[in-house]
Amino acid sequence: MEQPLDVPELSATGGFTLRPWRLTDLPLVREASDDAYIPLITTVPSACTEPEGVAFVERQWARAATGAGYPFVVVNPDGRPVGQVGLWLKNLDQGRASLGYWVVESARGQGTAAAAVRAVACWALRDLRIPRLELWVEPWNTASLRTAERCGFRREGLLRQWQRVGKERRDMVMYALLDGES
Repeated sequence: MEQPLDVPELSATGGFTLRPWRLTDLPLVREASDDAYIPLITTVPSACTEPEGVAFVERQWARAATGAGYPFVVVNPDGRPVGQVGLWLKNLDQGRASLGYWVVESARGQGTAAAAVRAVACWALRDLRIPRLELWVEPWNTASLRTAERCGFRREGLLRQWQRVGKERRDMVMYALLDGES
């Protein structure tokens, strides 16, 4: 077993904070499960019962406990959880990690994702000394494309049929941020 990870609390611009998951975050999981897209591309359950919501939160804890990555809840300045950013370490032995993020519909358009992604990316590059961060975005998802670019990630290319989304394989745009570029 890998060493357990300690998911820290991070401050982000705009008064956002990032912290570990709690069982009190079940309303966030329920809201995300109602989204047409989030359950397709993440492990958020598509019809969230309380046991499924608890299982989702426990999976986030397990990811940190097994060393798979750092799952953060994004909290807005009013104290309401509004999204997730994950720093996933699957390819850390090759000098790279990946980020994934989502924000519930009621909190979109407020700079939430950019503030959260920027905070995690800076922390990963500076404190964890990960040389390369990657993320993948579907070409149609202009809001996420803009978020990646606002955070300093550079577009590297189109990966055809890179990822399964729902029942089909879809193209993804590959972005990367290297140490020294943030």
